[in-house]
Amino acid sequence: MAKHHIVFLDRSTLDARVRKPNFDHTYTEYQVTTVDQIVERLKDATIAIVNKVPMREEVLKQLPNLKMIAVAATGTDIVDKKYCKAHDIIISNIRNYAVNTVPEHTFSLIFALRRALIAYHEDVRRGRWAEVDQFCFFDHKIQDLAGSVLGIVGYGSLGRSVAKIARALDMKVLYTDHFPVEGMVDLDRILNESDIVTLHCPLTETTKNMIGERQLKMMKKSSILINTARGGLVDEFALAEALKNGEIAGAGFDVLTVEPPKQGNVLLDLKIPNLIITPHVAWASQQAMQTLSDMMVDNIEAYAVGSPINVVE
Repeated sequence: MAKHHIVFLDRSTLDARVRKPNFDHTYTEYQVTTVDQIVERLKDATIAIVNKVPMREEVLKQLPNLKMIAVAATGTDIVDKKYCKAHDIIISNIRNYAVNTVPEHTFSLIFALRRALIAYHEDVRRGRWAEVDQFCFFDHKIQDLAGSVLGIVGYGSLGRSVAKIARALDMKVLYTDHFPVEGMVDLDRILNESDIVTLHCPLTETTKNMIGERQLKMMKKSSILINTARGGLVDEFALAEALKNGEIAGAGFDVLTVEPPKQGNVLLDLKIPNLIITPHVAWASQQAMQTLSDMMVDNIEAYAVGSPINVVE
């Protein structure tokens, strides 16, 4: 077996132990890698591990030794798949590692918004509770989840896990997907009927800005929108306007179109308690990250013995 040189370009994105692959190899890791550093760092690599470092044609064509890209994530939009296929570069990704952590984060956002936790927390910190004449106050509406309608857009492993939790909470579940799934409904019905709409689909040319001004106006004024999938699925400017105008009741996002938002973002300008934004951490429980790391090395070991798994076309 030929000796491989493995390079992990953005090790800081994975807070987990990376076990040593069980074949002859050399290994180098970098905590962070910028685009202009990729070629120099991968010039001798046969296997590259990346999470968010973009691997585009202009970079890949300068790396004739590269034979495999192990993506330490599910999404592979950072990789030029067309170029890789044409030049026999194997791409592998990680699947079904986040079936607990992403749904739990999704429901953390749902609970916080439906029960107005942020609004009440901020009011208490400002002294509002001390001003009232009874033991509590009701400045913000609180909504039960039991009996409400959850609309799931994207009914893969994550969408199904979200549905399982929802049904345990006595919620009615509607769902749709890009591929035909038994029992699915169309997106318009989900937008019209759901009290909560949650997105669990990939970002593609078809799904980019799939929730825009028209779709937001179709939602109930009492409904909330959750996105723990990908930035770019929602038109952020349209969402900002919908929140400011009271067209929907709230939103919980773990993703933005540009991450990190070094140039700002229209949603970050909104200082309102019914918008919760977390920094792309829905996937990042300690248990999930270790599972991801182990699966990533499994992918590399399978490739090294000539039987690649979790291959992305």
